Amino acid sequence: MNASIQRFERKAPPGSDLPVLMVPAVQGESLLDALPRLQSDIEAHLATVGGVLLRGFDVPSVDRFREFAAGFGHPLLSYEFGSTPRSGLGGGVYTATEYPSHQAIPLHNEQAYTRVWPMKIWFHCVTPALEQGETPIADSRAVLKRMPAAIRERFAPGLVYIRNYGDFDVPWQKVFNTEHRHEVEAFCRQAGIAFEWKPDGDLRTTQRCQAIETHPVTQEQVWFNQAHLFHVSNLQPEVRETLEDVLGIDNMPRDTTFADGSRIPDAMLDEVRGVLDAEAVSFLWEKGDVLMLDNMLVAHARSPFKGPRKVVVAMAESHSNLQAH
Repeated sequence: MNASIQRFERKAPPGSDLPVLMVPAVQGESLLDALPRLQSDIEAHLATVGGVLLRGFDVPSVDRFREFAAGFGHPLLSYEFGSTPRSGLGGGVYTATEYPSHQAIPLHNEQAYTRVWPMKIWFHCVTPALEQGETPIADSRAVLKRMPAAIRERFAPGLVYIRNYGDFDVPWQKVFNTEHRHEVEAFCRQAGIAFEWKPDGDLRTTQRCQAIETHPVTQEQVWFNQAHLFHVSNLQPEVRETLEDVLGIDNMPRDTTFADGSRIPDAMLDEVRGVLDAEAVSFLWEKGDVLMLDNMLVAHARSPFKGPRKVVVAMAESHSNLQAH
């Protein structure tokens, strides 16, 4: 194992153990067959380091990956209240976010923009990119510790996420997996999301959520939000300017404010992005890799890439903080 770890090339901040590398006992070992042998070690590493990379195992199909992920004892989750385009592959497995290959996706914890999220997330590399295409990760505890105190204090009361669905973002029918308004309204009421149907038939939602959260098992505090992704400063400057001219600031496809509704300065989110980048750990995918993360302890991202790339995702163990807010 030590020799394998030494050969494992990654870029990481000093002191980072992410991700723990686990390799086959014998060449060609099936990942699914190895699960009984590995499960307790994987779960121990997830609770401490936060992420495990399983490399060199035989994963012959997406179906076998699905069985491996489901083998941890929790039903795989459907992608509810999604924020990015994905395609379902059946049984709780989805494509990774389908953004153009030249775009980077910043570090984030899955569904940290809402108050119900998966505790576990798996990534499986079916086809690595010809160039780049990494899935960088970062320790959310380390991010919180590195974050300037003034930002931590300002974010601590929480954030408000604003979404205007329609032509400029994912349609509400896709986000809520329904064509029926009453089903959307029922979901929103249950999830603590305020909603408004606009005269043109499109939907606007707002939700106050956490910015810093406590892990329910380890009781550690983590940076857990997507302010830097939803805020208008995440748009390309020319796109932002055009949309603000056409739609107005209140009708932007997505935005984030402080809990009291006041604007978050662009410069503050630039600092946040800088902290996230400083904690990033990256490595090149190899065919067959499976990366398993504790979704609260570890954030993930996507680098731009060239050539075909197929990474599929599964999520499990839904957690809610609706009672705490």
